[in-house]
Amino acid sequence: MREERSPAVRAVPRLPDGPPAHRLRRRLLSAVAALGLVLGALIGLPAISQAAGSLPCDLYSAAGTPCVAAHSTTRALLSSYDGPLYQVTRASDGARADIGLLAQGGYADAAQQDAFCQDTTCRVTKIYDQTSRHNDLTPGPAGTSGMGADRGADAGEIAVTAGGHKVYGIWVSPGVGYRSTGAAPGVAVNGQAEGAYMVASGTHVGSACCFDYGNAESTPADTGNGHMDAVSIATTCYFEPCTGSGPWVEADMENGMFQGDNGSNTANAGNRSPFVTAMLKNNGQTTYALKGANAQSGPLSTWWNGSLPTRGGYLPMHQEGGIVLGTGGDNSNWNMGTFFEGVMVAGYPTDTAENAVQDNVVSVGYSGETDVPNGPQGTITGPGGQCVDVAADDTGTNGTAVQLWNCQSYAEDQYWQHHANGSLSTIGRCLDIDGNGTANGTQVELWDCNGVGGQVWQQRSDGSLFNPQSGRCLDSPDGATANGTHLRIWDCNGAAAQKFTLH
Repeated sequence: MREERSPAVRAVPRLPDGPPAHRLRRRLLSAVAALGLVLGALIGLPAISQAAGSLPCDLYSAAGTPCVAAHSTTRALLSSYDGPLYQVTRASDGARADIGLLAQGGYADAAQQDAFCQDTTCRVTKIYDQTSRHNDLTPGPAGTSGMGADRGADAGEIAVTAGGHKVYGIWVSPGVGYRSTGAAPGVAVNGQAEGAYMVASGTHVGSACCFDYGNAESTPADTGNGHMDAVSIATTCYFEPCTGSGPWVEADMENGMFQGDNGSNTANAGNRSPFVTAMLKNNGQTTYALKGANAQSGPLSTWWNGSLPTRGGYLPMHQEGGIVLGTGGDNSNWNMGTFFEGVMVAGYPTDTAENAVQDNVVSVGYSGETDVPNGPQGTITGPGGQCVDVAADDTGTNGTAVQLWNCQSYAEDQYWQHHANGSLSTIGRCLDIDGNGTANGTQVELWDCNGVGGQVWQQRSDGSLFNPQSGRCLDSPDGATANGTHLRIWDCNGAAAQKFTLH
């Protein structure tokens, strides 16, 4: 049965040279500024430049709680950063590319990704840590949750705007997730204080376990209460009662999604905005706090600031210092979400620092839809208005059946990209004819994109999807429209059973 789904600082442009008097004035001002920096150094005051202290890790560091991990596919999170944000791997040939910045301390170069992934699909196979600790994230291994190893997110699934630039987020579907290798250097362990925030979608959310970012076990296993300290945004009401239907900013401290207090906290009203700032801090011994905000405007709301849970195992904490993104500590990877940026810090952040971080996030001007895949993909509707879908709920492997199913906006495997070579791909694989067959009734499936004739589909004027190698059309047996109807190829006949529309 298919699972039910729930609904920077820009580079400063160089000024053109003006008349000699203007140039002289600028030189004089520069000399004065340089003198000020020298005097500041002589009297022990910090030198201040236009870019310094402006991005989240700069702000946290200035407050005495430095970043120990910083991950984003949209922008730099410290003003000095000029390295890659993430790595993509191309489906067509396995080649890899690091996606960097338009400028130091700036925004992602989405055009680089678009050029590299043109006419194929790419997965995000590494998210680089922007701190000097190199706490990079890669798709996680199988864990004790019973789920298999994670796959990387489709790199082109979700495009939004940040700082006026096109950028891509991480679209997490069931089976997508990332993890550090072992305990990450600098990340809190055994009751040390720490803080974390992420910017994520408040509209692409679910109630399954677990869409987390933050501290987790050093291996993908549930080792007990208090061994995690990760921030989450989800519709999970783990400890009733809860206010409304969420999503709520929550703390995953292992074996519970805590909305504050001992788990249940009716003061936590949740955040429904397309972009949400979700914050968690924990002194590791007695106290934790949860905050949330619209990442596009306004201040933080404090949902909880008080005692750690007294349920047992959380006073004090027992963190192990691993890092997860998109999954739980034991690799429970059934939930959904969209991630744009996040950091982890050493120490207990001040409210002032957190407020400054929220102000910076708002200044980015995130915009766009975050509840549907909006890259180059589109849906394919067929008989009965049903969508062409992959069985196994977004986790299709080679040989997984392609079927009809109710159209669902969250369903990553209902969004297909039509490539220049005629192939149709979703979740990193292509619509394929079983065994590259040509006979009437041969079923279609999902398979690695390999350019064979059984993966070529031409949209024709009568609405059919034609496969030239077989000379036959995509077909729903006997015109069936029920959920789970497996599709096949059949002699082209113009019937309603063969009308498929690419959107």
